[in-house]
Amino acid sequence: MSFDKKDITVIICCAGMGTRLGIGTTKALVDIAGEPLIIRELKLLKEFDDIRVVVGFDAERVISVVKQFRSDIMFVCNYEYEHNGPADSVKKALLGARKYVITLDGDTVINPDDFKRFVDFSGECIAVTENASDETIGSSVQDGKVIALSKKAGNMQWSGIAKVHKSKLYGDSSHLYEVLAPYLPMTAFSMRLKEINIPKDYESAIDWVSAGMREE
Repeated sequence: MSFDKKDITVIICCAGMGTRLGIGTTKALVDIAGEPLIIRELKLLKEFDDIRVVVGFDAERVISVVKQFRSDIMFVCNYEYEHNGPADSVKKALLGARKYVITLDGDTVINPDDFKRFVDFSGECIAVTENASDETIGSSVQDGKVIALSKKAGNMQWSGIAKVHKSKLYGDSSHLYEVLAPYLPMTAFSMRLKEINIPKDYESAIDWVSAGMREE
């Protein structure tokens, strides 16, 4: 049985500066095959009616692009984006959130079929993947469970995507992987995706989309 989507709030973190990519704007506006990353994510979320986009750097442009695509999105401002992290953005968007929260980063290209299975999965889970980026959070997976998230390499990678009860997102750390750490182990959900952190990731994502979003 899938979660009732009326019980889910989606939070997309788009506040960061994207300095490692060196494009002068937030990574959410990076063009992949003719579409900004944020629009690609919103197309996966048509069934959801509580979507919150956290903006910071280049906020006006992000808001403008999103509003042209969908008018019912809530925008949350993270004015301290230069000094804090994704967990701070998530916490700013939790006021009035529903029972469960799906967290997403605005720098990610996701296989649509895998994302649908993730949404329909009947339980809390953390999405893990292979080859998402050269610079991402390591995920140690054992017997179908995520047992650790850290900056150290794991046998899988984590790109900020999770579906959890909102009570699990109020930790003190600015890093979302540290906020979730006390609640591990948690079900690992395998998902094909690409995360764009550095120029090499951007090139890899373009090739991956051109190949139909399948692993080689």
